Amino acid sequence: MFVTRNSRPNIVLFMADDLGMGDLCCYGNNSVSTPNIDRLAREGVRLTQHLAAASMCTPSRAAFLTGRYPVRSGMASSSNMNRDVVWLGGSGGLPPNETTFAKLLQHRGYRTGLIGKWHQGLSCASRDDHCYHPLNHGFDYFYGMPFELLSDCQGFHTPELHRQLRVQLWVCTVVLGLIPLLLLVPTCVRWFLVPWPVILAFALLALVFFVSWFSSYGFTRRWNCVLMRDHEIIQQPVRLERLASLMLKEALAFIDRYKRGPFLLFISFLHVHTPLVTKEKFVGHSKFGLYGDNVEEMDWMVGKVLEALDRERLANHTLVYFTSDNGGRLEAQDRSGQLGGWNGRYKGGRGMAGWEGGIRVPGIFRWPTVLEAGKVIDEPTSLMDIFPTLSYIGGGIPPLGRVIDGRNLMPLLEGRVSRSEHEFLFHYCGASLHTARWYQKDCATVWKVHFVTPKFSPEGAGACYGSEACPCSGDVTYHDPPLLFDISRDPSESRPLNPDNEALFDSVVKKIEAAVRQHRGTLTPVPQQLSVFNTLWKPWLQPCCGTFPFCGCDRADDISYMELFVESKWNDTFTGSHAEVP
Repeated sequence: MFVTRNSRPNIVLFMADDLGMGDLCCYGNNSVSTPNIDRLAREGVRLTQHLAAASMCTPSRAAFLTGRYPVRSGMASSSNMNRDVVWLGGSGGLPPNETTFAKLLQHRGYRTGLIGKWHQGLSCASRDDHCYHPLNHGFDYFYGMPFELLSDCQGFHTPELHRQLRVQLWVCTVVLGLIPLLLLVPTCVRWFLVPWPVILAFALLALVFFVSWFSSYGFTRRWNCVLMRDHEIIQQPVRLERLASLMLKEALAFIDRYKRGPFLLFISFLHVHTPLVTKEKFVGHSKFGLYGDNVEEMDWMVGKVLEALDRERLANHTLVYFTSDNGGRLEAQDRSGQLGGWNGRYKGGRGMAGWEGGIRVPGIFRWPTVLEAGKVIDEPTSLMDIFPTLSYIGGGIPPLGRVIDGRNLMPLLEGRVSRSEHEFLFHYCGASLHTARWYQKDCATVWKVHFVTPKFSPEGAGACYGSEACPCSGDVTYHDPPLLFDISRDPSESRPLNPDNEALFDSVVKKIEAAVRQHRGTLTPVPQQLSVFNTLWKPWLQPCCGTFPFCGCDRADDISYMELFVESKWNDTFTGSHAEVP
């Protein structure tokens, strides 16, 4: 395909949050109804070995945006606790010197918009510098949550952020608080006199300790659950009940505003992350409980965007892509049952870097007149491939002198080649390389080696149910020799190979170990964006609508509807185009 300025397509990217590989009908699920996403697969190309570069949101999305392993940009953590950006008031994020696909296309005349979740940091040194903001990474317009959706965003809901740490902090606070009370006992019963300065010192220590942690964790909803339009906070804390509708309105308005193209619209869903806030019309609709209901609401939103493309006669000139940032979260549960996704036959889930369930994600491309409808490709591909693919079709020029780990997918999608360009792919857990795979193209075999695997809890379970996510270091299992699987014959990773049952065991392991050494030789030291210091909450960086610490406002409806009104005056077809959005 030869791309000219006049032939550059519009681009719509859908990314779900923690959607499992087995959560869609077109990938084998019969407990939820996803007709609109299934339509994309029916009218486009479906990938069956589409892989995230990390099994957690922040590093996976950094790799998606830049086409580079997150360890190259410092977006990989060496800490088990902070593998994502955990505070809007933190000082880490996607470095401004990284080039995203949005920035490439913006330089080629695309109007670029991000609706939904960002989760790549916000500010560096001051509250309003917004050095990591989407508008500093190539997006002309942003409407959404600069953080992510958490159970903490729903008032009086079970905390999600660092839940176990909070319990420990409460226990320590109670213990410290009891010390001055216990010191009063000898005085009250006249055993001996404890000086009042000592009692007051311990009381002050308990108070300082409590304030030091409760000032952040006690107000997680207000600090992290923020809705922004460009650089302005319009709702703090965010109201969840109408959030999906507001996002959809903004997405449809963006398409209407820039339908003369070319445009890039990245719809980064808050679905299907807990707390699974779902419109009443979808509650009880699926066979998979509230999680399935949330998936179906997301599918409905996809359908509304596709309808807008059809209505504006943009479908044939628009590349549409659907994926998830990582696998389903198995540890998300409550008394009613599973609140996370289903990863089909693949072992593991979100947070588990090596096992397929954490990194194998849906991948669907639709571009009528260019891509063959109903095609299925069973070749290793990566979320990192989106960067060079969009650069190619949009006429962008990738940065020189910078390692790009992704590969242009258009030759594979169009059928001009039958094999993926990837020979080796490396799977990190935080900053630790746990797994690597080798695609032996001459025999279409995918070998996968595990150097490190998590210890499931309880033993024999398929996840780390005793914690928020499986650790990357510490309580893990190191394998020497490593575990070897033939993913092309054993995708569920249930039959490990060894020298007794696989004659090529030693040669395959040596080949992959040599590739790992070569890969590590391409890495250069960079500032660690998810270091302990960068992930600490810093009051001077906390975004605030109002006067800190009395942050709070709700201008979402006023601003959104005012812009809709202006758009309707500018284009008399606007009202009809959006009348169906509740």
